[in-house]
Amino acid sequence: MERRELLAALSASALMGSEGLAAGAPNTFLEVKTWRFHNSQENQPPKVADYLEAGLGPALQRAGAKLAGAFSNVIGPDGPYYLTVSEFSSLAAMQEALRMVSADEAHSKELQKLSAGSPFPFVRVESSLLRSFDGMPSVAVSDPAEKRLPRIFELRTYESQSFFTLTRKVGMFNGGEMQIFQRLGMRPVFFGETLIGPRQPNLMYMLSYDDLAARDKLWHDFATDPEWKKLSGRTELKDAEIVANISNVILRPLTFSAIR
Repeated sequence: MERRELLAALSASALMGSEGLAAGAPNTFLEVKTWRFHNSQENQPPKVADYLEAGLGPALQRAGAKLAGAFSNVIGPDGPYYLTVSEFSSLAAMQEALRMVSADEAHSKELQKLSAGSPFPFVRVESSLLRSFDGMPSVAVSDPAEKRLPRIFELRTYESQSFFTLTRKVGMFNGGEMQIFQRLGMRPVFFGETLIGPRQPNLMYMLSYDDLAARDKLWHDFATDPEWKKLSGRTELKDAEIVANISNVILRPLTFSAIR
C-alpha cells in the first residue's frame, strides 16, 4: 500500500474512532520512535543526538510539525536507546511534513552527517503511530521559561485482550483516570492509542515526576485514591477484564528536548 493510501485509510479509521469527541482542540497524531544502540565503545548516542537536535527537530518545525520530546532510557529492558516523540496536527499534515522534510536541504545535510563514516550511527529504529486521546488531544510541552531541574518520565504501555476492550480502557482514561493523575500531580504528557506498531491492541501514555522517590509516592497516592477505587471497582473496568499486560520504562530528557 502506498503511503498516501495508508494515511487515507488511517484517517478514516480515526474518524470512526472519534464519534464521541467533545468540542475543542482536534486529536493530534504522535510518532514514537525508539533509536536502539550497541552497548559498546562505538559511542552511537551522541551522533544521533546531534542529528535530532540540528537536523530532524528543526526540519519538522519548518514543516509545521514538531519534535516534542527526546529521551534516553534510564530503567527498562533492551537499552541503551533514545526515544523520540514527534507530533502532527493531522494525518494530512503528517504526510505533508514528511514530504517537506524529505525535500529539506538542510535536513539532508544533517542526515548525510549522521550516515557518514564508521561505525554505523545506530542499530535499528522502531516506530509506532498513535492517535491522541480525546481527554488530552495534544502533547503537554514544557514552558521554556520555567526554571527548574529536568524531570524523569515514565512511558507506560497497556496491551488489551481485544480492540473492544482497548476501547473500554481508553474510555476509562478519558472518563476519569487521567483526571485523577492530573489532580494528584502526576503531570501527564500524552495519551495515545496505537494505530501502527507492535503488540497491538495497545495504548501508550507518559507521566512525569521530580524523581524516583516522588514517583513511588504518587503511585501510592493513586492506588489509595477514593475516586480511583470507585472507578476501578466497576466490574467491566477491572484490569483483568480490559488489560492483558502492562510494561513501563523510565526516561530522562535530552538537553534539547522540548518536554523536560
